[in-house]
Amino acid sequence: MSNIDRRAIRRSKRRDRVVRWLITLGGVTVIASVVAILLLIVGVTLPLFRPGQCREVARARLPMGIRPEHVVAVGIEFGADEHGGAPLASYAILRDATLAILDLRHGRLVSRNRLPSASGSDGPGAPSNRETGGALPNEASHIEAAEQHGAGRWTLLGSDGRVSLVEISVAVEGDLQGHRRITHAVTTLGEMPPDGGPKPQMALMRISQNGDLVCVRLLPDNRISIVQRVVKENLLGERTSKLERTTIEQGAVGRITAMTMDSDGQTLYAGTERGRILRWTLESEGGIAAAEIVPAFRDKRTITALAMVLGDVSLAVGDSHGEVSTWFPMGGGREARLGLAHQLGSHDSPIYRILPSQRNKSIVSVAEGGAIHIDYPTSERRLLAIPPEDGTPRRMIGYSARGNAIMDLGGQGEMVAWMIDCPHPEVSWETLFGKVLYEGYSEPTYAWQTTGGADFEPKFSLVPLLFGTIKGTFYAMLLAVPLALFAAAYTSQFTTPRLKALVKPVVETMAAIPSVVIGFLIALWLAPIIERWILAVFASFVTIPLVFVLFMVLWQLLRWSDWAKRIENGYEFLAMLPVLVAGVGLAVLLVPTLEQWLFAGNFRQWLFEAMHTRLDQRNSIIIAFGLGLAVIPIIFSIAEDSLSSVPHSLTAASMALGASRWQTLRRVILPSGSPGIFAGTMIGFGRAVGETMIVLMATGNTPILSWSPFNGMRTLSANIAVEIPESPVGGTLYRVLFLCAVLLFLLTFLLNTVAEVVRQRLRQRYGRL
Repeated sequence: MSNIDRRAIRRSKRRDRVVRWLITLGGVTVIASVVAILLLIVGVTLPLFRPGQCREVARARLPMGIRPEHVVAVGIEFGADEHGGAPLASYAILRDATLAILDLRHGRLVSRNRLPSASGSDGPGAPSNRETGGALPNEASHIEAAEQHGAGRWTLLGSDGRVSLVEISVAVEGDLQGHRRITHAVTTLGEMPPDGGPKPQMALMRISQNGDLVCVRLLPDNRISIVQRVVKENLLGERTSKLERTTIEQGAVGRITAMTMDSDGQTLYAGTERGRILRWTLESEGGIAAAEIVPAFRDKRTITALAMVLGDVSLAVGDSHGEVSTWFPMGGGREARLGLAHQLGSHDSPIYRILPSQRNKSIVSVAEGGAIHIDYPTSERRLLAIPPEDGTPRRMIGYSARGNAIMDLGGQGEMVAWMIDCPHPEVSWETLFGKVLYEGYSEPTYAWQTTGGADFEPKFSLVPLLFGTIKGTFYAMLLAVPLALFAAAYTSQFTTPRLKALVKPVVETMAAIPSVVIGFLIALWLAPIIERWILAVFASFVTIPLVFVLFMVLWQLLRWSDWAKRIENGYEFLAMLPVLVAGVGLAVLLVPTLEQWLFAGNFRQWLFEAMHTRLDQRNSIIIAFGLGLAVIPIIFSIAEDSLSSVPHSLTAASMALGASRWQTLRRVILPSGSPGIFAGTMIGFGRAVGETMIVLMATGNTPILSWSPFNGMRTLSANIAVEIPESPVGGTLYRVLFLCAVLLFLLTFLLNTVAEVVRQRLRQRYGRL
């Protein structure tokens, strides 16, 4: 062998090695990229299921001059720098009608100011930050109890029966030099003087948006006294007010042990020692509009704590068995009855206080034994549990308005603060994939809804999205698969080579049409036409086959002519076009008669009354046309290549044995090409599952569970496109959308895996033909 030949061989081997390494590098890069994408979206999703965390950030004792028995209630707020050295702003409402502002991180008293008008010694216009001495006033001016509702609003019950509603705000402010100081403001929102009766045991006060004031007192004889200050404004803008008094006698249902009210003062709740929940709806101008007694617990356990969950729909109930549950009215209008919605985790001792969050619908429950639980009612998820310290009961609990801190005041005067981190309380496996009972619903359901008001309860069920993805794909494949496979079989086996060379490139070019263009045409042009002629669409499924049968009977008489034989030799589609047009035209002509005979002249009305469904303009039929147009070229191209690759010797042998072209197609060509046909169908299925723009523009994006072809749907891919612009980075919705992406990835991966396994088995079975 010459030196030239050896050099050429070595050069060829070098090139082969380089190409092999390049191909290997490309393949590994593709696999690594796919794995990296999967790890990225999974990594963004995983924090959804991270349990709540807490860490102790401060521990101090009450300042000198303040003893634990002087404290009526406590509150806490974090500074701006939660992870740095910002002070913890806390406060204590003292029995002597003063407010002590505390720097909990450094354990010092910042200021001690008198609460305006809380004791009755100050008038309504008294200053809110007047300094007082350390000596306690006389007994008549003491604060007996404090009830918190909303962000920093407190109902204060004086020892003389006076009830005040104050708003306390505490914040940490800093300057450019890094100095921080605790500031506070106290505002009196309303006040009710003593009514001259016996000293109340419990009091509530609320003020509505229009200024109406509602004061509720629980008297020692188990009577409830309600005083409403109703404000009216005449046409001239003059405002007048009057007091309306109502007394509720509830001696027969047992001693009332807990009370609460919604923030607008319209609904009053009470719990009794016999396990009953009482609910009253108050008239806006005084009096009781409706009353309800609910035997909540058959074992007649004592209800020890009540609180309204954010939104004023759900009622959180704590009892003497240490269990916490939520209740809300079920049913519509005046027929709504209070019912058990969610049963949360239990404590080892009776519940003595429940604090609702002001950011979401989570609640803090505190047991007499000292345990603190944070639960989210809708998901029934235990977010966090803080055990008691050495079994020491907790005296007072403060919960920050932002839901990021809890403060505990022990019986020995020790204050402890924890920073709370429960970032995604709304999410659990149950809320994502199970039926959930939401506020305002009468039964558990699957729901996706992410927008609403400030107290809106987000709904993150992925079941309607998975269902919509499957539904849209089903209707698309129902139209696309038969048309694509029939077209592939006709093009590969029956038409002429010249026509095949023209048809196949045209159909394959259809795959390059942007999906946004298809969605635009389907949504704005085709949807109104289908909506108008919906009966004609369904009638076509009968008229087209009928016209075809009549045509075939007629064709048997004409097929022996020379021009008919030329059409049968690869140009059959020319004869089928008039059949298709005639079938559709006949359906259009029959629509008025059919609608009059079968549907009393109004198909839409009949559909609503008989089938309990509405005809949406953007429905599953539109999706079938839109997605079908996108999927047909893929299935057609792969199936046609597979059928055309069947060896001609098999076709010739079959026909030599006397089989017709249709028999040869059915028994020889289709089995031999079935691996490719199945692969093309599954690739088209994957394209339909992941399609975004067509379903986004043509479905109406309604996340409902209905197989009806007259309704739309919302798919996973369209949901991501719709919601991602409005989702805050790192928020719950943001991470749930990444979970949708994970499900799409897994769904397409599963489909491709199943398709490959089936394709290999088909190849092993028919590869020997």
